[in-house]
Amino acid sequence: MQKKIYLPALMALLLAGCAAVPPSPPPAPCVCPPVEVPVPPKPVEKPLQPASWSDLPGWGSDDLTAAFDAFLASCKVLERRALWSGVCASARGGGGNDLRAWFEAQLQPWQLVNPDGSRDGLITGYYEPVIKGSRKPDNIYRYPVFGVPNDLITVDLSEVYPELRNLRLRGRLEGRKLVPYYSRADWTQQEVRRADDAIMWTSDPIDFFFLQIQGSGQVDLPDGQRVRISYADQNGHPYRSVGKWLAEQGEMKIEQTSMQGIKAWAAANPKRLQELLNVNPSMVFFRELPVEGSGPPGALAMPLTPERSIAVDARTTPLGSPVWLSTTQPNSDELLQRLVLAQDTGGAIRGPVRADFYWGSGAEAGAKAGRMKQRGRMWVLLPKGYAPSQ
Repeated sequence: MQKKIYLPALMALLLAGCAAVPPSPPPAPCVCPPVEVPVPPKPVEKPLQPASWSDLPGWGSDDLTAAFDAFLASCKVLERRALWSGVCASARGGGGNDLRAWFEAQLQPWQLVNPDGSRDGLITGYYEPVIKGSRKPDNIYRYPVFGVPNDLITVDLSEVYPELRNLRLRGRLEGRKLVPYYSRADWTQQEVRRADDAIMWTSDPIDFFFLQIQGSGQVDLPDGQRVRISYADQNGHPYRSVGKWLAEQGEMKIEQTSMQGIKAWAAANPKRLQELLNVNPSMVFFRELPVEGSGPPGALAMPLTPERSIAVDARTTPLGSPVWLSTTQPNSDELLQRLVLAQDTGGAIRGPVRADFYWGSGAEAGAKAGRMKQRGRMWVLLPKGYAPSQ
């Protein structure tokens, strides 16, 4: 069983090793002529800014049927909250013949704004890979898939510090001391002795690496059965981009660091594969699920809807909320403007104007997701009368 601990003195313990550093000597007086330093813009205190329906580019053109169905799915969770109960009750009665009028009657748009006041952000794509796997290792299936390790400890900080409700610490015990859990490089050294704990084995380490980044995937077994492996937990280390590392090493240009470009580099440099993988210390642990529903379960434990679900930063975008997304198609200037649902989160999704667009399952969805690094804007649709507290 995964362990959880709640330690009121946890933060004091974590900071106990921080010794005071004596101040540095004052610098020599500057004899250079004075330089006018620009004053940085005042940080935006509220990431949600009031907006009107006319602010939403393309709002009148989207077919809202798929988005309405995805919202109904979210209502299985949202209707438990007082804020959304009335809206979900109305939705269960059907949106009527004019879904656009229904959304406008029930909700109010709020534009997401970055701390520096900018309104554009990065929109990437993700998908559900389908890889080859087996329940037993052999000469082909040599790379293990692990469930949550027994020695992984999760510390829920919100139990002690409510203001940290979206933060958890993960670690392991060494004696009576809580230390960071194994990074990817360290875990690789653990795999041989933990082999009996693997829940599955795969044939391609780079395909499995990208499945971890996506958070879930499907596995084709030798007997023709297909199962889903879904995110169960993570080792607590921050995500690091292998594409950015390749660009910094001069191995390829930053615009070439798509999933397809990284796979091509890995195929051409097999002896450096583990070096590449270890750049990202973050690891995902999985649980097995049946293949059912429109997609893998997201952060709300509801199936994702292809091309209508996004992953967001839940600190600024309430999970389950409809979001108007205005961006462009992958590696293109063709507009992509539609109503989507904030139904998932991701380790690399940080900041108000930031989203990961879910394309679906399989190779075609993967090709679109791998090329998607677009600029975009976002508006959250919230029940009328709601006043953001942030």
